[in-house]
Amino acid sequence: MKTASGRHEVRAAHRFAGSFAKIAAVCGACTIGTAAWAAGDSVTNHQGDITPMCGTKPMIVGISDGYGGNTWRKTGLAEAKDELSRCKNVKRIIYSNANGDPQKASSDINSMVAQGVNVLILLPDFGAVQLPSMRSAIKAGVAVVPYSAQLAGTPGRDYVVNVVGDTKQIGVLWADWLGTTVKKGNVVFLGGSPGAASSQNFLNGLKAGLKPYANLKLLSDQFVVTNWNPVDAQKATAGLIAQYPKIDAIVTDSGTTALAAIKAFEQAHLTVPAIATIASDNELNCHYLQAKKAGTPFPYYTLDGTTSYVRFAVRQGVAAYQGTADKESPSILPFVYADSARGLDPKCDPSAPPDADLTSALPAARLKEVFAQ
Repeated sequence: MKTASGRHEVRAAHRFAGSFAKIAAVCGACTIGTAAWAAGDSVTNHQGDITPMCGTKPMIVGISDGYGGNTWRKTGLAEAKDELSRCKNVKRIIYSNANGDPQKASSDINSMVAQGVNVLILLPDFGAVQLPSMRSAIKAGVAVVPYSAQLAGTPGRDYVVNVVGDTKQIGVLWADWLGTTVKKGNVVFLGGSPGAASSQNFLNGLKAGLKPYANLKLLSDQFVVTNWNPVDAQKATAGLIAQYPKIDAIVTDSGTTALAAIKAFEQAHLTVPAIATIASDNELNCHYLQAKKAGTPFPYYTLDGTTSYVRFAVRQGVAAYQGTADKESPSILPFVYADSARGLDPKCDPSAPPDADLTSALPAARLKEVFAQ
């Protein structure tokens, strides 16, 4: 999200400073408890109303992506546009896709500033290397809001606020599910690339959450590297199967990784352990439902709605530029989408792409349009 001027930088920093309360509980439906956040309800299936935040100033909004093209990214872009459609004073939306090029990602931001964007929403795939261009945009009076990836920058100087998933609390929710479902046994955590901060944060949350459950043992203090790649994840899981005679639960920070782990156990003709994950996709959920139908179900728990993170970022950016109020926390929680222990099944759509996210906040008809692109 972006600030609107030098004065807005300071104002935004004060506006979004402070701590945020943790989630209260998990309910049995597709929701997360009372969502008693200090700064407002920020659970992905409890979207706020942007209308009172729209203000009156005409605005041009930029949406910058580091890796566009896959279904998740396309869905997120459609969600951002859908959210902005509620503000009649949005005059133009400019989209850029760096296609995996860090230099282009930075130049895209500079280009958008030159084109007069007032609000810039970006997924900072390349981390700290994008901070200088973001800082320049802030100085130019743009309300910059990065989302989904945690940055080391300073609110009010490098961006208005960083909208991200609450990785530590998500780890606690996983642990609570394991503690009440698996109850006893060995747990492994599959993360992403070496040194990935998000995976480490997830693991830290899981470790903290497992402390009350003395009968659950985390087999490694480090996350298992998978590079969020299904081939690497399947190889890594095969290695774990060879190393440990008994694995009772696998936790992952990606639905793609979870499915790869499941396939590794199936190919080894072993019972699939309990699976707890985030950001599931159509292929994973169809696979789970097929296993259940075949009489070989495995315990399954997933938190979803991650394509809607961008909506929180849009609202924060618009409010910062317009000088209106957004009381939502920038620390987001996905909602419970599947929980085998409670009989909560995910959806499966054979006509949708394998990587489709059916937990989007988009209307069903609009989501099908995204899939057809």
